[in-house]
Amino acid sequence: MRIVIATAVYYPMINGVAVFSHNLAMGLARRGHEVLVLCPSQTGKNYSARQDGVRVRYLKSINTRVYPDQINPVPGKKKLFGMEFPHLFYKKGFRVSVFPAMEIKRVLDDFRPDVVHVQVSDPIGLSVVSYARKRGIPVVTTEHNQPEVITEPLKVPKVVRRPMNYLLASYFRNRQSKSDFVTMPTEQAIRNLIGATGKDFGVPVAAVSNGVDLSGFKPGKVSEEIYKKYGLSRDGLKILYVGRVDPEKKVGLVIEAFKQARKVLPKNTELLIVGDGVDKLRLEKMAEDLELSDCVKFLGRVLPPDLYELYKLGDVFATASEIETQGIVLIEAAATGLPLIAVDKGAVAEVCIDGENGFLCQPGDVGGISQAMVKILSDDKLREKFSKKSLEIASEHDFEKTLDRFINIYNKVLVK
Repeated sequence: MRIVIATAVYYPMINGVAVFSHNLAMGLARRGHEVLVLCPSQTGKNYSARQDGVRVRYLKSINTRVYPDQINPVPGKKKLFGMEFPHLFYKKGFRVSVFPAMEIKRVLDDFRPDVVHVQVSDPIGLSVVSYARKRGIPVVTTEHNQPEVITEPLKVPKVVRRPMNYLLASYFRNRQSKSDFVTMPTEQAIRNLIGATGKDFGVPVAAVSNGVDLSGFKPGKVSEEIYKKYGLSRDGLKILYVGRVDPEKKVGLVIEAFKQARKVLPKNTELLIVGDGVDKLRLEKMAEDLELSDCVKFLGRVLPPDLYELYKLGDVFATASEIETQGIVLIEAAATGLPLIAVDKGAVAEVCIDGENGFLCQPGDVGGISQAMVKILSDDKLREKFSKKSLEIASEHDFEKTLDRFINIYNKVLVK
């Protein structure tokens, strides 16, 4: 098949949609399909490239400057007369393709796709759907977002957030209804957005995991070079967080929980925070104020293969995020055999099963997260039990199974 993947974010950006889109494109190419990815250019100019057998068309884009690009390190705060000021604009900001329709038409006229798979309702996604509809090309849509994922970081009052969530949900449903097939990462995401069964939606809907390449994320011995490269000790237990370090991820709650847990845990226990974001500098200062600078390590943005190794270092994975539609990092951690600590909100419970491969805590419950850390790290048998169950759960999210599902869906819409 000739398959188009349209997305607003793509490798080497670090977020769930970018990682999934990249994995999907590479996996389909490995299976012998012709794959074209449409995404915003990170230089502003349009150009084509070939990566791992995938043709990538980078479309003209503008720099929004209001949010970092998730590729380059987030710069430190600027100082004026000794005072720090927060960033209002970023030199290397998040890039968006604003009017890509004509450029997309030229590219797709040349590529002649059999099916298009849209990831985000940005101008690229909307233009691709419009193009496909006019030419009778089947459209598959994956809805990665829930309204709360967008409104939660805005910190608006609940009285404002509720109608915003309602309008966003209506928009998402309307956008999906123009597809031939809709997928979401979890059953919970489907229930939240379009109801318990989706039978009255008018378009076939299925839960398809984002999946993880289990050949990369798996238990094993950590290479000596990793300890040296990241300045880590070989001794002591390690709590791991991987992901964006932005306010909505609530990494600060994990640090607070670690502060409490450390009163009971061995003093050489460390918290490793892997990732970058606009909240990193504030959290580094927070760790310093809590006198944790020696045991909370901020490792920055890390890509494979080093990322595979850092997962192996962990004894437990902890997150306080309340906005996960599935949580690829949770699957990656489970695939590496880590017990999980997460928040019981959204679809996280489908990966972190309370009492089976970790503990689910209530949103904002620092004490609960702390107790979970202590329980898991103080009990070798419990940790081993949770580890085995994590591997079992992760096996259901093998990316090869995800590829099988999507190829089957593409074939279905092609014969309609």
